[in-house]
Amino acid sequence: MEFQLLGSFEARHDGARVVVADRRQERCLLSILLLEAGQVVSTDRLSDLLWDGDASASARRTIHTYVGRIRARLRPYGLHIDTRHGGYVLDPGGHTIDTEDFIALCGHARATADAVQRVRHYDRALALWHGPLLADVADDALRKRLGSRLGELRMSALEQRAEAHLELGEHDKVVADLSPLAPRHPERERLVAAQMTGLRRSGRQAEALDLYRLTRQALVNRLGVEPGTGLRTLYERMLRGDPRLDRPPGPVYAVRVGEEWLPWSTSGHPALEFCNTYAGWGGPPLPGSEWLRSYSTLAVWAGHMDLAEDWVVSGLLKKALQEPNDAAAVLREAREFRTRLYAALTDIDDVRAFKAVAGAAEDAARNSAFVLGEGRLGRWRLSPSAGLRLPVLAVARSAAELLADPARFMIRVCPGEGCGWVFPDESGRRRWCSLRTCGKDVSTVSRSD
Repeated sequence: MEFQLLGSFEARHDGARVVVADRRQERCLLSILLLEAGQVVSTDRLSDLLWDGDASASARRTIHTYVGRIRARLRPYGLHIDTRHGGYVLDPGGHTIDTEDFIALCGHARATADAVQRVRHYDRALALWHGPLLADVADDALRKRLGSRLGELRMSALEQRAEAHLELGEHDKVVADLSPLAPRHPERERLVAAQMTGLRRSGRQAEALDLYRLTRQALVNRLGVEPGTGLRTLYERMLRGDPRLDRPPGPVYAVRVGEEWLPWSTSGHPALEFCNTYAGWGGPPLPGSEWLRSYSTLAVWAGHMDLAEDWVVSGLLKKALQEPNDAAAVLREAREFRTRLYAALTDIDDVRAFKAVAGAAEDAARNSAFVLGEGRLGRWRLSPSAGLRLPVLAVARSAAELLADPARFMIRVCPGEGCGWVFPDESGRRRWCSLRTCGKDVSTVSRSD
């Protein structure tokens, strides 16, 4: 069975809704056992929670009746509630409980070094919330007693996801996500700091400074304390106009082009270099292994690799500012396409990956025109009508050309731990990519600020 506790209570089996109990208190009792699945919950504690410390003399008998009804309803679905040590324990084996999934996904996110994967884990975790915990079976007092840990974890997930978005240069996303939250939670200084940074990078420094002043006023009035050192330091850096606040830290092995960090060239071919915008193919991702932190990075990279003219890149950057949601969707498409392309280039038997690249290449062909280029020679050029997808389609066309060339059989994968970059090797003797920094501790590699 699948149980939803993060929002209104719901139980499902094979996608169909299951009515587990007619009474609200019975559903509440089951919810308590689900929240502490695998742990014995004493009858005294159940009485205290269900009747808020005002249980009658018949409470134990009522609980026993409730448990019996729930057992009868859910026994056909393989759910077991055992009587043990003066209480009850629900066996979670084979069943899905959204609170457990939420805790597990948050754990995966905290253990992930790569910001992109961290955001994905937090997105999946936070998407499990459909409202307040047990919205239809618990009142505010009981919800506070049952869900304080989950509520804290949710706020922490929001903070850390925002920081990961900032690391990726997605400050507009941070501003959109936190605008309704930061003013309501002045005590969450990490949340406020992330919102201030997002506002600053979005060209809204005055709003960022106002948010700090409102936060400070709320902390002083409600709690009698000043903001912590971290938030005060951020405020002072903004007042000084510290330029380092305007961009995330540069990734490992990077060069700066305009306002963007791009990876050092290791192969020269656009399709290979596109794969090499991720340096974590060969193992657990290191901090800084992801270069495609924002759509603007993707567009500037395309110009740097001569896949798009400068005027086209300028137009894409302007359009991305006007349509941030569309730009974010294209960035996700680019990262997914990059995974497929890497698989197609490194495994000649991966037909599924090849078809994915082929589909994108066909899209590129439909958006291309044959024009007269420099030196009076004809060339294929992607039409600006391709819009924000132009960099992805340009890579797809380049990838198709490589996949149709026998040179694809000369592609090698750097075996360095945490690397996995691809490069051409006509000699058949090269083993490492040209950086030759694989295996070194990341702390020993110099990074530009």
